[in-house]
Amino acid sequence: MVDLIYLFTLFTLFTGGFLAAAISGAGGFGGALLLLPLLTKTIGTTMAIPVLTIAQLIGNLSRAFFGFKQIKWKPVLLFTLGAVPMSVLGGYSFVEVPKEIVTCLIGLAIILFVVLKYFKLLKFNPTNSRMVLGGGIVGFISGLVGSAGPIGAALFLSLNLPPVSYISSEAMNAVAMHITKTIVYQRYLGIGLSTLLMGLFIGVSMIIGTWAGMKIIGHIPKEKFNKFVGSLLCIVGLQMLLFG
Repeated sequence: MVDLIYLFTLFTLFTGGFLAAAISGAGGFGGALLLLPLLTKTIGTTMAIPVLTIAQLIGNLSRAFFGFKQIKWKPVLLFTLGAVPMSVLGGYSFVEVPKEIVTCLIGLAIILFVVLKYFKLLKFNPTNSRMVLGGGIVGFISGLVGSAGPIGAALFLSLNLPPVSYISSEAMNAVAMHITKTIVYQRYLGIGLSTLLMGLFIGVSMIIGTWAGMKIIGHIPKEKFNKFVGSLLCIVGLQMLLFG
């Protein structure tokens, strides 16, 4: 019975990773925030963030790989300049903050991100300094609650890049933050072999999901797709905010 439960858990996580990556591959954001509640329920809040970080690192590497030729390197480098140091601070803060508070913050952040995006409160002229500042904000929140994808996505959408260029460029920023957070989590949480293997396992499903998302789901009209994902994020965020 224990083996069957474990196998079912692995199947659920693999399927969740695939769907999350498919959404990220098509819309450029949302995958991590959809996968995070599943990880929290199955392996606990403390280890959910490190496992998600490893899986997301692999998933974003695949997104960057599939669209590598269309990456816009200048905004990527500016964003990373602010995001990397602040993701260290956010990752350290996650270790120090009580886990019940972290869970509620995750839910609140999800709702806040969707509202900001829906009302277009994050649209602005993306100057060099604002790209660095935006990267710092996204990096800190990402380190604290596991993902700030919608904010990063909104920032890069303001550059008016073609779809593949937007998705692959945003993915490169995520790669830099996930590498940084993995180092921080290893230092303060002591990521073991089981955590690493779980992250790699989900990461494989995310590679497949990324490919599917960029090939199939990308045909859905972007406005309708983003509304659907936004609604899902709000439901998940409300559940985590109210029930922890």
